Amino acid sequence: MCLLPSRRQKKTASHAVMELESTKDCSQARKPLFCPSHPTEELKLFCEQCDHPVCRDCVIDRHRKHRYDFTGNVIHRHGDALRELLKSTQQHMGTLEDVLSRIDDMGSAIHSRMETVSAEICLFASGYVKAIEEHCDRLLKQLGDMKVQKENLLHLQKAQMQQLLLDMRTGVEFTEHLLTNGSDLEILITKGVVANRLAKLNGIAYNTHPSVDDGIQFSPQERAGQCCGYEVFGAILNKVIDPARCILHGKDLYSARQNELTGFTLLCNDTMGERMQRGGEAVRVTITHKDKRDCAVKPTVCDNGDGTYHISYSPEEPGLYAICVYVKGQDVQGSPFTVMVKSKFREHQGVFHCCTFCSSGGQKAARCACGGTMPGGYQGCGHGHKGHPGCPHWSCCGQVKESSECLGGPPSDTLQRSLLRTVAL
Repeated sequence: MCLLPSRRQKKTASHAVMELESTKDCSQARKPLFCPSHPTEELKLFCEQCDHPVCRDCVIDRHRKHRYDFTGNVIHRHGDALRELLKSTQQHMGTLEDVLSRIDDMGSAIHSRMETVSAEICLFASGYVKAIEEHCDRLLKQLGDMKVQKENLLHLQKAQMQQLLLDMRTGVEFTEHLLTNGSDLEILITKGVVANRLAKLNGIAYNTHPSVDDGIQFSPQERAGQCCGYEVFGAILNKVIDPARCILHGKDLYSARQNELTGFTLLCNDTMGERMQRGGEAVRVTITHKDKRDCAVKPTVCDNGDGTYHISYSPEEPGLYAICVYVKGQDVQGSPFTVMVKSKFREHQGVFHCCTFCSSGGQKAARCACGGTMPGGYQGCGHGHKGHPGCPHWSCCGQVKESSECLGGPPSDTLQRSLLRTVAL
């Protein structure tokens, strides 16, 4: 019993607290307990039905016909049951104490782990921020170098153009002065030198456009490798795609076959005609039947990520199709173009064989599946009966190439029977 709560309550404040050893002595002293209903009678009996101690008068009165026995006879049985419950409860108490201990340990572990992870997050964030700042400085330096390079090229081109313009202006002024103020003899004497000088000036090739462009873009989604051990994004793109310089390529560019997957490749180039080394461009493709406007094919555009795009499609109807390829809303070089879609591949319905005569052992009644007959019977391989080319061939159309497309029509009943006979033989 806990001492402090007992002292706080009025009912138990004046009670004497005894040690467990003292209570054992008291139980051994067997201080008599009297019945509440019969104060003069001692509680020496135990009613099994009511599970309660009783006295002799109780047994005669209210507990009549109840099964009872002396307390000394039943104490062992009831005590043992109580001890079993006590033992089970004590085991649960031990388990609960272990659980509480593990809960406390887990709380401490969580607290420690939170501090460790928090430190890792702060370290990661500071390193990431440092990497981003360093990547930013690197991008700005790259942009500055690009600016200086473009400006130097423009200054060089400008100086060359200014010098050429000065030379032309000097030549023109001298020639105009000669033609205006010079005598006939002076003109004739100097015309060769002047004409040669003007011809050289006119023959000098020069670019009518600035040698560089302002095609500088920043792509925040572009992978930029690693910086300080962190993967960073964002790159300066100096190349700008030019739809007019993009090229269509592929062996099946202008031909296709019904219900077969085919396609071609789009090669993207920049304004200088150089290959783009990255993907991500807005490529759109339309494929429509020229005779059936409601017959359109939905293509699939695959970005290879290296400046090339593979366009695949499977036409369901034969005929002439118009294909348009757009990059940034503009037609690429060679777009639109037409594609002839042939009918689906015709499989052979016959047998690829030498002939029925050979396989039948020269029977005169045998008929080749290609419809040929052999007057006079078997005469050896390579014979030339009508319809037989003298070499292994398809019985349905006479094609001598085994992987060829069938050129004949649907087999007739007679031909089908001949086929079956050929296969059987």
